[in-house]
This record gives sequence, C-alpha cells and structure tokens, in this order.
Amino acid sequence: MKVSFTETVLRDANQSLIATRLPYDKFEKILPTMDKAHYYSVECWGGAVFDSCLRYLNEDPWERLRKIKDRMPNTKLQMLLRGQNLLGYKHYPDDVVRKFIEKSVSNGIDIIRVFDALNDTRNLKVSIDEALKRGAIVSGAISYTTSPVHTLEAFAKLAKELESMGVASICIKDMAGVMSPSEGYDLVKAIKETVKLPVVVHTHCTTGLAYLTYLKSIEAGADIIDTATSCFSGGTSQPATETFCYALKNLGYEVDLDEKVLKEVNDHFMPIRDEYIKSGQLDPKVLTTDTNALNYKIPGGMLSNLVAQLKAQNAMDKFEQVLLETPEVRKDLGYPPLVTPMSQMVGVQATANVISGQRYSNISKELKAYIRGEYGKAPAPIDKELMKKALGIEKPITGRYAESLEPLFEKTKATLGDTAHNDEDVLSYILFPPVAEKFFANRQAREEKIVKYSISQIK
Repeated sequence: MKVSFTETVLRDANQSLIATRLPYDKFEKILPTMDKAHYYSVECWGGAVFDSCLRYLNEDPWERLRKIKDRMPNTKLQMLLRGQNLLGYKHYPDDVVRKFIEKSVSNGIDIIRVFDALNDTRNLKVSIDEALKRGAIVSGAISYTTSPVHTLEAFAKLAKELESMGVASICIKDMAGVMSPSEGYDLVKAIKETVKLPVVVHTHCTTGLAYLTYLKSIEAGADIIDTATSCFSGGTSQPATETFCYALKNLGYEVDLDEKVLKEVNDHFMPIRDEYIKSGQLDPKVLTTDTNALNYKIPGGMLSNLVAQLKAQNAMDKFEQVLLETPEVRKDLGYPPLVTPMSQMVGVQATANVISGQRYSNISKELKAYIRGEYGKAPAPIDKELMKKALGIEKPITGRYAESLEPLFEKTKATLGDTAHNDEDVLSYILFPPVAEKFFANRQAREEKIVKYSISQIK
C-alpha cells in the first residue's frame, strides 16, 4: 500500500507555531530543492497566510503564490479555503467566491482543500463548482469534532454528499488534535466503505495523539497524511515528515519521498526555527504536549485566546469556570465544531457568561448572526430560549445566506479605480479592507521612491 505526504511547513506548520510570520525570503532558496522531494503536495497558501502577508509581512499574497509556483513547477501547490468564507471571517457573495477561486488557480494553486465550519455543504457548493470549472483538484474536508450528533454514520453521509459534489478526495480535518487512534481508524474505515475516493487525514500534535492516530488511520486505509519538516513539527503543528517516511518504509509501505532531499529541507529550516525561538516569536510552550483539549475538547489556539481574554479583563481566577462553561455554550448552540470562526464565537460567549455572572445577558453580534443562520445550519437544534433571546421576533434564515447577498466584485472594482492594479487587488480589498488599504499605500510609497531614485540616477 502506498502512503503519500502533504508538506505543511509553508502554511499550517508555521501558522501553528509562529502565527504565520514566515516571510517569503526566508524560504525562497529551498523551494527548488523541495520541488525534488516527491511530496504529493505542498500546502503553501490559504488559512491565515493571505491575511498575514498583507497585515504583518508587507507582501502581496498573490505575488508570493506566483513566485512559489515559478520555483516549484513539478509539485502540486495546495491551499486551505473556508468555503463561502474564503479566507475571511464572514460569508461573501457568490461572484466574489467564484472570482477568488478563478484567480487562485490562475496564480498557481493546484489543489483546493475546502471546508465549512458547520459541515454545511450548502456553503461549499459554489466554491467546489468553480474550482472544478477552473481545473483544480478539490479535496472536500470534514471538520472533525465529537458530540452526540457527530457520529460515524453522520460523517460517512457527509463524505458521500461531498463525493456527489465532485470532490477528488475526502479529508478528515482534526483541527484540535483530539481524534484518538481508534476514532481515526473507525472513521477512515467508515468513509472508505462509503465512498470510492482517496482519504486524507489532517491532525495536530497538540494532545500527543497524532502519531498514533496517523498510524491507525493508515492501517484503516488512509492514502495521504499531512506532515511538517521535523524542525517545524510537533506541539501545535503536525507530525514530522522524516519520521513518518522512515517508519512507514520500515513497516513495508510504499513511500515516494526522497530522504536525502528531506534532510536538505530540514537543514534549511532549522536555523530559521532557532532564530524564531531566540526572538521569542516561537514560544517553546507550543512545542510541548497540552492534554487540556482532551478534557474540554477545546483546540490549543482557542485555549490561548481564552487566556488572553481573561488576562485583559484581569479575570484569570475564572479560567476553570470558563473551561467548564465552554462546552455548555457549544451545546446550547447545537454543537458547532470548534474551528474558525466558531471557536472564537463560543470562547467569547463563554467568557462573557462567566464574567457577567448571568448567562447570555450580552450576546455578541457575531453569535446573533450565527443563531440567525448567516453561517449555515447548526449541526443540532439551537436552545429555544437562547434563540428567542438572541432574535426576539426576528425569524431565522432557512435558506443559504449567501443567496441574499448582492454581487460585490464589480462594484468594488469601480470604487477602487486606479488604487487596484488588478483583479487580485480588488479581492484583497474585499477580504480585508483596512489592511489592504494600508498595504496599497505602502506599495505606492515604495513605487514613488523607486521612480525618484531612477530619475536622480539619470540626472
């Protein structure tokens, strides 16, 4: 049996460990070498990369993608897309979704892994359809979580629905690293018995389960696993590429990876990792095992956000109460998977409930939007009293929310005028308006400086 690898160091690994603060110039030189490793794919875009490029790295994310593609022509480039949310935190009109996917593919993306925070396939319909039209390989992702309604049967049914929508593979996306070895085995087996597609497994080492879970998933028939070059592996990142390459070959599995190339890749990133540790951007704590997620089913990133919220309000003495309140809020909301943006909504509400001493005395506008149905259908019925308190006499949305949104792309393009150099700029602005505005202003200043310098040299 053959097992393939998706390398995550250019996206999820560094996002998990250093908050996506890896500029292009730190890995440019190693890209031609990575192109020879025989990865199934390299995840290099999507997730928080787009936002981070504009907000923190002063890079054009589209240009970054094109340059990676130019230096890795033989490797499939992969991105993570939040369905109708794209790479933002709200639903966008269908014309924006289609244009974004068109440009993602034309700028170098080969594989789009698409998921919805609620596993509501209505929110995946347009993105999958457009990706297929543009010739991309689509991997339909299941947001893994545990609850009374998230059963093997329900996940298998979801996989079948994704298969009917035309995806090329099914990805089990365990964002919190809480899927146990037996759960991984049973789920892969159930999906394999239901659909005739390759199965990808994605998890994190946060709780210490990942290595065991991957191995049992492979035994059940998983075809592809997500791993990170070893110096950027472990902790809140993925298991090590080299370790699994070695172990699986030793166990008799067919693995295409070139181990000599893998060493060159890791040798390149090791001093970069050390640099981030020295600067404090890579906190050694995120490289350790945190089993709290096993007790509270709360992802590591969400835990750190809860701590930050409580510290800001000088209320760390209420940490345990918030941990206990979080699953209660999730239950009231119909057991949404704790993945962006739902993890933030649930965490904020749990904190507010505890600090105020009165549950739901203050409900955030984002949570009201969720209860209204703007994010899709909740996995289970929302608590009736909570729904009444949040909506009053307003009726919840029953259809697909995006259908009520007016087309936005051409209108925004006309408004931006010459500020946008191309359609990609328009999309950057639609997703992150203030951040994109600042980036455009900085770019204009740089261009003017170059022109002035050129003129001075001629004189």
